[in-house]
Amino acid sequence: MDRQRASRAVLATFFVGAGTLHFLKPDGYEAVVPPALPYPREIVWTSGAAEIVGGLGVLSEQARPWARWWLVAVLVAVFPSNVHMAISPEVIPGPSVPPALLWLRLPLQAALIAWVWQATGAGRASARETRRQG
Repeated sequence: MDRQRASRAVLATFFVGAGTLHFLKPDGYEAVVPPALPYPREIVWTSGAAEIVGGLGVLSEQARPWARWWLVAVLVAVFPSNVHMAISPEVIPGPSVPPALLWLRLPLQAALIAWVWQATGAGRASARETRRQG
């Protein structure tokens, strides 16, 4: 398996797994939905389903360009919950998480977006099109 295919497989597994947890353990996710947003359970289910669909889309060559933008949008959409956790760590159920880790998690969203972009071959598609047209 080449590196690109392996990266896509791990990325898909990551998002499908994370999305599944939204359904298996929704209370923990609900706790970190910013209080200004209504219907936290529905937000958790919707974001979980979005992660699963995007993760599966990464595996399909035809769906991959769509999945790329879908997952970037999902990562941007859940960012307010990450900020909420950093600002209000007491909302996180379970053992205490060091505040520094919650703040360090914020740039992780950018790293995940970069991974989605790289694994789905965003740059290579346009280079192939340029070669075909030239």
